Amino acid sequence: MKKIILSFILIVTCTFGQTKRDARVVGLAGTYTTIADGIFSVGYNPALIGFQQHKPFQWQLFGFDTGVIGNFISFETIAEYSGDTLYTADKDKLFENFEDAGGLTFFQDFHLPIPALNFTSGNLAFTSNAIFLSNFKLPIGLLEMMMYGNANKPELDMTLGYEILGLNEYGLTFAIPLKNVSTGVTLKYLQGLFYMGIDPETSYANLITDDKGLYGSGRYLLRQGMGGAGFGLDIGIVTKEFQGWTFGSSLINAIGTIAWNKTNSVNDDGPSITVPGIYPFTWEGEELGPNEAVLYTYKIDTIRADKLSQDSLFYNNSEIILDTTNTGEGRVFETRYPATFRMGLSKRTETFIFASDLVTGFINEYYSIAKWRWSLGAEWTKLDNVPVRFGYSWAGGDLRELSMGIGIHKGPIIFDLGFAFRNGVWISSMRGFNFSLGLTITSPKSRKPLKPGQKRKSNKRKK
Repeated sequence: MKKIILSFILIVTCTFGQTKRDARVVGLAGTYTTIADGIFSVGYNPALIGFQQHKPFQWQLFGFDTGVIGNFISFETIAEYSGDTLYTADKDKLFENFEDAGGLTFFQDFHLPIPALNFTSGNLAFTSNAIFLSNFKLPIGLLEMMMYGNANKPELDMTLGYEILGLNEYGLTFAIPLKNVSTGVTLKYLQGLFYMGIDPETSYANLITDDKGLYGSGRYLLRQGMGGAGFGLDIGIVTKEFQGWTFGSSLINAIGTIAWNKTNSVNDDGPSITVPGIYPFTWEGEELGPNEAVLYTYKIDTIRADKLSQDSLFYNNSEIILDTTNTGEGRVFETRYPATFRMGLSKRTETFIFASDLVTGFINEYYSIAKWRWSLGAEWTKLDNVPVRFGYSWAGGDLRELSMGIGIHKGPIIFDLGFAFRNGVWISSMRGFNFSLGLTITSPKSRKPLKPGQKRKSNKRKK
């Protein structure tokens, strides 16, 4: 029994695998609300650049960030649950983890700053990032039936969750420094590239087990979007550093939606985006055209002893359909860009920067988790040219993350590298990872943080 459940979960999760990240924040386990620098404050706290207006410009030449995360698969769990029998205590322990996330989840993301289009000067910044997200959720009802049968609940929700999307995010950030605080705003334009997902409003699936037998039905509408547009808004506030201490908070994606199938530069002349193995979308070997969707339906007739000889107890059908309005135009639909709330503090000393954040999302979707996440980061700055970083975060249960990173800063060159063990604290227990690197240049004048009590030299000439 244990081998069957484990094999099934492995097959599903291996098949399907903060919107904005950089190598430094990865090394600090996401602790960035009060210490992000320059263009990297975008997506965390736009108010930070208000106190950086006297620093030289910053220009990101290259960046790469990718990560995967799930709520089950690790070397540790494979070893623990590989056996002949799954006892009730083992089932309960597994099921508690699945219930917290609403099922067996697997999330994958990829971030690529568009080369040479991320820069800041004074208290203004312009950023642009290509982002690819995919999210898969195996329904909690299926897991419940596999582990407990139908004893606890006669009607099980079998609705799958699946979404994959690509977009370009362009942001214009500005901040207003006051005497003791700075406030900042990021205005975003969200250019949708492609989208495919199960429509939650028109899709359903259930399995009923009662005295009559076992029966159920399901309907999945896999809707695609080719090209989209939307807007987002980040707002933040941060205090001026006082005796090394800084406090701040922000609301990221306070407003943020993408309306798909709206005309923009992606779809005005037909499909122009190609991602090998992903887009254009195909179904059973056939490529989907514009305004087409996939409708999959199934029906399980009553399974009981007197009907087992019939050939049509299970019926399923899939077809490619037009997904248009009554006027024949492509159907416009919206997806939410999840919001997150952040608050944090930091302490700067002569050789260290210590920081701590509390972050929460409002829905369980993509990078957002609707529970509080606490993180702690430390950056060793004794060697100005080689900062070393460590971080740890915790969001309850097994939602832990241990991270580390290093930077090489030589003259105008800033190179950073970060790695994180996600949902675990070591190779054996991690259920995902995050890897990030970046190359940024600035002017020969340093953007290095000031030591406590140190003042930056003014560029104005003395009269």
